[in-house]
Amino acid sequence: MTSPAKTSVELLATPVQYIKGVGPQRAELLARLGLATARDLLFFFPRDYQDLSDVRDCGQLEDGSLVRLRGSVLEIDQHATGPGKTVLGVLLGCGAGRVRLLWFNQPYLLQRFQIGQELLVTGKTRLNGCMWEIAHPQVQWLETEEHETALLVPVYPLTEGLSQGQIRRIVRAVVESYAGVLDEVFPEEYLASHDLWTLGEALPQIHFPADRASLARARRRLVYQELLVLQLALAVRHHAQRTLRRAPPLEATARIDARIRRLFPFELTPGQRQAIEEVAADMAQPHPMNRLLQGDVGSGKTAVAVYAMLLAVAHGHQAVLMAPTEVLARQHALTLEGILTSSKVRWAVLSGALTRSQRRDVLARAAAGELDVVLGTQAVIQAEVEFARLGLVVIDEQHKFGVRQRATLKQAGLDPHYLVMTATPIPRTVTMTLFGDLDISVLRDSPPGRQAVNTYWAQPEQREKWWEFFRGKLREGRQGYVITPLVDGPEEMQEASLEQAFESLVNGPLEAFRLDLIHGRMTAAAKEGAMAAFRRGDTQVLVATTVVEVGVDVPNATLMTIEAGERFGLSQLHQLRGRVGRGNRPGFCCVFAEPAGDDGRRRLEAFVSISDGFRLAEIDFEIRGPGDLLGTRQHGLPPLRIADLARDGDVLAEARTDAQRLAAEDPGLCRAEHERLKRMVLARYGRVLELGDVG
Repeated sequence: MTSPAKTSVELLATPVQYIKGVGPQRAELLARLGLATARDLLFFFPRDYQDLSDVRDCGQLEDGSLVRLRGSVLEIDQHATGPGKTVLGVLLGCGAGRVRLLWFNQPYLLQRFQIGQELLVTGKTRLNGCMWEIAHPQVQWLETEEHETALLVPVYPLTEGLSQGQIRRIVRAVVESYAGVLDEVFPEEYLASHDLWTLGEALPQIHFPADRASLARARRRLVYQELLVLQLALAVRHHAQRTLRRAPPLEATARIDARIRRLFPFELTPGQRQAIEEVAADMAQPHPMNRLLQGDVGSGKTAVAVYAMLLAVAHGHQAVLMAPTEVLARQHALTLEGILTSSKVRWAVLSGALTRSQRRDVLARAAAGELDVVLGTQAVIQAEVEFARLGLVVIDEQHKFGVRQRATLKQAGLDPHYLVMTATPIPRTVTMTLFGDLDISVLRDSPPGRQAVNTYWAQPEQREKWWEFFRGKLREGRQGYVITPLVDGPEEMQEASLEQAFESLVNGPLEAFRLDLIHGRMTAAAKEGAMAAFRRGDTQVLVATTVVEVGVDVPNATLMTIEAGERFGLSQLHQLRGRVGRGNRPGFCCVFAEPAGDDGRRRLEAFVSISDGFRLAEIDFEIRGPGDLLGTRQHGLPPLRIADLARDGDVLAEARTDAQRLAAEDPGLCRAEHERLKRMVLARYGRVLELGDVG
């Protein structure tokens, strides 16, 4: 009796040890790379490709030209040229000619070379007598059994004990045996209308491309699929939030609107008025608002948040504002205090600085409905915090919390409305990826009277000149910050480093002035005390880490010195600069930095010449790529396997449009033609985006 044929799902679940060329020992090595099944190997994409299409012959060399050569190692020689000095020579035979590769004072490279190895080298040629030489070339080791006809050879992530040749042979075996059993995700007409290859066409060409054009088409198919699945997950979640969850409708009637606006002691900007309209329209609906409010430094996001909170209070509901730090929570409290001077709104701050009895009192009043507004840090989402009628949650500095925390403030029955804010402008492609389930408002204008900040990148020899200028402004009555980066190492070392910087200023260029210190290891009460003294003007200079990066508003502070600026990201530098120039006088920011490479110099040049935070965010994204900025682990989303947001923005926009259309036509992805897409969405994002209600 013959056993029934395996389904495609069963075949793709074949453990790697049973794949040709693997076995139990190599299976353990593959497990380190997260590869357990045939499917895992099919979707284990190359990280790069060795391009053998532009390889020169030794007979085509020109003096001083940058070339790429392929050849075999014929001789290896290393000898000393003096005390502690060596030269390593490797003679490479390529075609009918030869070229000598040279490395000076790098004896450890000797063990990397063996006679007969195939190398791909890139470097600048020079003619030394009758012998061509290349000093310190870039080298890629080729497997001798690689197909001579392959012009684009895949380069995979590796682990110790596994070579490129071995992983290529394993992947080739998997592609040949299993690529054909994959179920196609898209109907034929969808593939045709979007000019997409089938999976059966794309997978062999992503691993072993025939040429650049084939690689591009294969990559486009797989990138599009990955981004469409992500955007579908976000679109389905967005639809579920709108249709399955209920929130109290909180309409901004003409009377309520007038009452709230009368409380603001300043004129709202056009951008603020537009954002308030969008927020009010959302809050009037019977489903939860989920809106991201983006604004550059000092664009007035807090006023929009206060309007939303007062709108909730006007309808008899409570509002919560959650900030990432005690310093920022206290700053919001000061802003709220100024606006609510003549109001009957009951509010309190819930933070780590409260005594146990004060905390118990705030919790009891919130649970009894005797507080209208609660401000705080993550303390407001702890289990013992209860609200009588929570109508609105405002989360400030969204990127410091993460996707999973958005849904923490829930209650039985109705859900609250959500407004999440960030003062860190986010690149468009990142916004579409991490916040695709949110509606977005953008504040681009600044409140009237906000001053420009003069920004300088100073060299070490200009240090004394800057300090003289800094002291002169302090004597005129201004205040300033000195920002020092956190050093690598334990918190004790970080604190010692900051205190050392403080001592050098107190006993050096700023010895005639009143200085204080603030950093993350201080108690909440100590931090608040330091900030209060600075606001009052008791302290002239605040020496700080990036704890003052967001939210600190001291109008008289017009000076900032940033030490070791190369250790900060571009957006972070821009956030720090935003602490000065917040009054009616211009600000001055000087960064001392010694960047190691071109990217660091480009970052600092952009910081000095550009004040638009949105443009700086895009430049930062171009320089650093998505890795540093996405923080997908923090946000809870699994990392992208093949898509690159810095390169694939156009495909992302296309996938987003298609996903929103699909979700609108078939919200639960219940149609038969969407069954495979639905399975992929749930498998990849169902848990992290809480998509259990889909279908």
